[in-house]
This record gives sequence, C-alpha cells and structure tokens, in this order.
Amino acid sequence: MRRWFLRVSRLIPLLAAAAFPLAAQDAPADERWNLFFQATSIGQYHGSFLSSYSGQFSLQGHPEAEASLTSTLFFGLRLASNTQFYFDPEIAGGRGFSATNGMANFPNGEMPRVATATPKPYIARLYVTQDFGFGSERETTQSDENQLSGSRPMTRYSITVGRFTVTDFFDDNRYSHDPRTQFMGWAAMYNGAWDYPADTRGYTWGWVHEFHTSNWSVRYSSAAMPRVANGLRFDRRLFRDRSDMFEGELRGKFREHEGAVRLLSYFNRFDGGTYADAIRLARETGARPDITATRRTGTLKYGFGVSADQELAKDFGIFGRLGWNDGKTESFAYTAIDRLATFGASLKGSRWRRPEDTLATELTISGLSAVHAQYLALGGYDFLIGDGALRYGPETVWETYYSARVIPQLFATIGLDHANNPAYNRDRGPVWIGTFRLHLEVGRK
Repeated sequence: MRRWFLRVSRLIPLLAAAAFPLAAQDAPADERWNLFFQATSIGQYHGSFLSSYSGQFSLQGHPEAEASLTSTLFFGLRLASNTQFYFDPEIAGGRGFSATNGMANFPNGEMPRVATATPKPYIARLYVTQDFGFGSERETTQSDENQLSGSRPMTRYSITVGRFTVTDFFDDNRYSHDPRTQFMGWAAMYNGAWDYPADTRGYTWGWVHEFHTSNWSVRYSSAAMPRVANGLRFDRRLFRDRSDMFEGELRGKFREHEGAVRLLSYFNRFDGGTYADAIRLARETGARPDITATRRTGTLKYGFGVSADQELAKDFGIFGRLGWNDGKTESFAYTAIDRLATFGASLKGSRWRRPEDTLATELTISGLSAVHAQYLALGGYDFLIGDGALRYGPETVWETYYSARVIPQLFATIGLDHANNPAYNRDRGPVWIGTFRLHLEVGRK
C-alpha cells in the first residue's frame, strides 16, 4: 500500500501539469520594470564625383568624411496590469554630409535625430500605453527596449499618449526599420514618401489608437506637425494643424513562414506652400521660385504607402515598400520624395555558423512629381535638396551591409551605397558611400 501511495503521489504533479498547462506557476511573470541602453556611432565617407554645378543644398562634390553618435536609455515601468510607462532620454550629436543636405534618400538614418554637431541631451520618448482586453487569450512579450516582458491581451484596444516617434507604431518592417541595426538610408528604413510628423530629431507629441488581434491590426494616430519645415518647435494649434495617420496590418504564413502586409495613409495639415504657386509667383516677379513665400494656413498634404515582408526560408526573407504622395505640396517634415519603390533581401549568418550576423541588400528608387521637379529645375529649394538647376532623373540608391556580432552586446557593420542622380539630378554623381557602424546594446531587468 505504501509503495502504491508513493507512486500515485509522484504522478500527481505530472497529471496537474498536463491538466492545467496555463497554471500560474507556468505563466510568464509580468515584468515590473526594465532598463536598456544603446549607443550607436556611424562614420561615413564619400569620394569625389561629377558635379557640373551646385546650389545651396547640394551634396558637395569633393570628398567628405563625417560621423554621428547617439546614446539612449530605455526605461519601462508597469503602473498596473495593463498600463505601461516608458521614458527614453537620449543624447545625439555629429555631422552628416554637406550639413545633412544633398540627397533625398540620405545615407545616415541617425542624422534626423541630430540638430548640432555638439552632443545634446533631450527627451526622445515619454508616453503611457493602456490596454483594454477582450477575451481570456494572452500574448507573450519578451523584455526589450520599450517593451516589458510578460503578457498582454491577444485581442485588445490600446491607447498610447505622449512623446514618441510615429515610426514606432506605423510602417513597420521585419527587415528594414531600424537604422541602428539594419539599413541606414532614410527611404529604406521608413517609407520616404511618408512625410511623417516629427521635429528635426524624429519625434513628436500625440496619441495612437490600435485594435490588435492575433492575425490583423488597425491603428490611427494624430500627432503634432513642426511649425516650420524640419523645425524643432511644434505647431500647437492641433484642432487645425496636425497629421492624421491610418494603417491596417495583415499577418499570416506562407508555407509555414511568417509574413505581413501593411497599408498606410496620412493627411497632414500645416502652414505650408505649393510648388505651382511658387512657380507662378516667380514668373510674376522674375525671381527664383521660393516655396516659403506661398505658405498659407490649412495646407493639406496626403499620401499612401505599402510595407511588406516575407520569410522564404529559415533566416532568409525579402521585403519591399511602395509610396506615393500628392507631390503638389511642400516637403515639410521628413524628406523630399513623392514616389518610392524599395525592394530587398536579408540573410542571417546561421548558414556560416554566425547566427547573429546579417547580410542584406536593397534597392530604393525615389521620384518627384512633375511640378516638384519643375520647381527645382527653375532654381527652387526644398529644406534639404536644391542644386540651383536640375536635369531630372530618379534618385536610385543601392545599399548593402554586413553586420557582425563582435561580442554579445556589440555589433560592427560595414556598408556600401551607390547613389545615382543625387537629389534627382542627372548632371551630378554617381556617388559611392562607405559606412562603418558600431552599435552597443545592454539590458537589465
């Protein structure tokens, strides 16, 4: 009897585990807080290239070597079971080629966050996210930057309010979304035809609403626009001037490999000008066209975008983006691109026993509307491009990089870009750009 009792008592825990697989002791514990740190330095060089003429915002035709540095603390705190708070102080400094001018698809994705060469501290993110769950199903989350480990309702409605970059929530892409670890070109890391609301560092104030399920999500955001093109101060007249963004995301599997498609639309209202008005005014006055002279209240700029990524085999996937905006209104917050097509592939190093390494390549073709190109050809300037004249051609950038893990927390990347028609000008370029990036990331829970 005693032997029988001992055998049964040993079976009880096994039977309980099988009968109750979601018991409390097996569920992931909700992380109370976490703290991460990153530092990224990017050095770039380009040699001499053909430059028949140049203007106020041209990429310089002589050799240039520049570097940037950012460092960020990521602090997350769970205020309640479904309420999370995030605070990210950041320091950024450095220089981009030609004062970060001369290319629409600029090659250093860290430079939008840099206002001066001298490193300066500022608040990158300061926001609260509240989840409202539906049903009992939960989704497991891992501890990461701006993400607490534990679980969230699988079907949920979430509200985020505060300071952030809208690219944290919109236009995601598995293979190209982070210039600190992936592609560094402005039009490759995000959709270049999306004039997303941000200050010169890439951040804004606003709110995001999202309804999330296991296979699809829809989200909406309203955020502040800068007062002037690429400025640091925001327009506070939010009932009149702001950016409204909408996105639907569908996730699924193709032959057991994960993929996703996202459809984006945006509508910006701001004190901006139009290229047609600038050309008309220039003809009347005989002066160079100036978009800033045509700015008026309530200008509307709108556009659409698609982002897709698909794993084709273990550790190998492809991705792409398409973008379009009206092309009539002033390029104001991000960069001067009206039409966009990006295609690329990414391969992890597991095939050569380097599972944390990545080899990736992409091609981005950027274009302008006819009236936008005419404005530049007549000597007009956007806030970051303008050669004083223009023989139009699409700006085409091919970017390739290899990222290697040096030690568990440190990654070194070598990159090479080839840019045809910088700033859409067939009379300038092509340009070869070499890149060396160091990225350090440390986390503590």
